[in-house]
Amino acid sequence: MIKLQSKTNFEQSWIVRCFAAILLFGQVWLHLLQGKTYYRKILQHMVTAGPNSISPVLLVSGFAGMIFTIQIARELVRFGAVNTVGGAFALAFCRELAPILTASIMAGQVGSAFAAEIGAMRVTEQIDALYMLKTDPIDYLVLPRVIACCLIVPLMTIFALVTGIIGGVFAASKFYKIIPETFLESVRNFLEPSDLFIILLKGFIFGVLIAVIGCSWGLTTKGGAKEVGESATKAVVTSWVSIFIMDFFLSLLLFEQPIF
Repeated sequence: MIKLQSKTNFEQSWIVRCFAAILLFGQVWLHLLQGKTYYRKILQHMVTAGPNSISPVLLVSGFAGMIFTIQIARELVRFGAVNTVGGAFALAFCRELAPILTASIMAGQVGSAFAAEIGAMRVTEQIDALYMLKTDPIDYLVLPRVIACCLIVPLMTIFALVTGIIGGVFAASKFYKIIPETFLESVRNFLEPSDLFIILLKGFIFGVLIAVIGCSWGLTTKGGAKEVGESATKAVVTSWVSIFIMDFFLSLLLFEQPIF
């Protein structure tokens, strides 16, 4: 009994499950290249994930845009740099905050649902039934969810970006009498066309992380209802940590200029 419990604790350890998520990521791309995709399931998960997440994404992004504008405008107006308020907003909010906030909300909304759904299937032996029906769980359960997240998270990020800019325009106009044209012109001058591609790229990568981690934590669930809840919680926390770590390296790679 003690040996069995020790083995179970080891299998449920964070490091082992992270390694399992990495292996699952490789399997997903292998199955994707083999063309084994359930397109109807992809559409189903997109419809489920998108509408359920859009309200919190828009609310958080709108208020975050207003809060961030209030903080930076307060300092820049004091130094007479009114024309740079939108630019500072663009550099920080559009490049970093919008993708991270969106991914964090999607991790809590969608990633936890993936982990709970697949975890419940694991503990009730429904996944074993798929094997008996000669259906690969990766093709049927994981791959459609990963593709759906890869499509939905970038789209939600664009919605968050637009909502955040609207919130920034409102806050700048309402509290600091900065006309919208001045704010938007500053945003346009500081943002480059390539930034939109980078924002979409971040959304795509974050979508992969959210789906793979959620599905992996579900597939590695052992026990009962309590363990299903724990898997969902740990999947969200792991997704948040992974998102911030990945964003750090993406920022270094895409924005940091080497100094010689």
